Amino acid sequence: MRPMPSRRHAIADDIRDKISSGRIKAGERLPSEAQLASDYAVSTATLRSALAVLHGEGLVEKIHGKGNFVRYPLRRITYLGGGLTPRTKPSADSALRVSVRITNLQAHGQLIGLLGVSASSPLTEFLCLSHQGKSPHSLARIYVPHELALTDVPTESRCYEGVEAKLAELRPPLAAVRERVTARLPTPEEVTTLRISSALAVLAITRVAADRTGRVVEAALLVLPDDRTDALFTTHHVTHEGTSGE
Repeated sequence: MRPMPSRRHAIADDIRDKISSGRIKAGERLPSEAQLASDYAVSTATLRSALAVLHGEGLVEKIHGKGNFVRYPLRRITYLGGGLTPRTKPSADSALRVSVRITNLQAHGQLIGLLGVSASSPLTEFLCLSHQGKSPHSLARIYVPHELALTDVPTESRCYEGVEAKLAELRPPLAAVRERVTARLPTPEEVTTLRISSALAVLAITRVAADRTGRVVEAALLVLPDDRTDALFTTHHVTHEGTSGE
């Protein structure tokens, strides 16, 4: 015999069914947790446990101070690594926009090692948060030495590459890029910023770019939630044909 589902999974199944059938539509706010707990005749703790299942699946998001909402389906993007220029390949109808916040700060923590600078060296941070509609999609923090930072980077862009293209106007040409990809759970700050479940894995990509002298001119920390991101790395082998002299 198939085991009976737990109460929290039964509740999650029922709400999931209402979402998939259209009885609860994308963007719609769910009843309050107290009301849902009463409707399902369970404790608030059990109800929140059921909602946590739906949060982890990306079906429901909790907005602080407003409640639980049915999430609009988020389109997947593909991070294209292995090149001098970072690129993302969104689906045709993803309609992502990127907001940019620029902050001047001093090198600290891992930034010292990533950029190869001394503590308190002046840096500029470009915090790029992409959105699909009203829902946060992914997060990137780009750090450059302060003297290489432009002041006219747009605060709104249609893509992460648009921000990168603007930064490339001042920095030297890139000669080497090192990318490290890690799958991990999000930090509390990332959970809040991206409105994702603390149980949803993210792809954390650390990208360090150097010029022809070996100087690091940019370090980027990207956080891409697993439910909307793929990563593709392509290696290009260049063969040099030798010539023989007489």
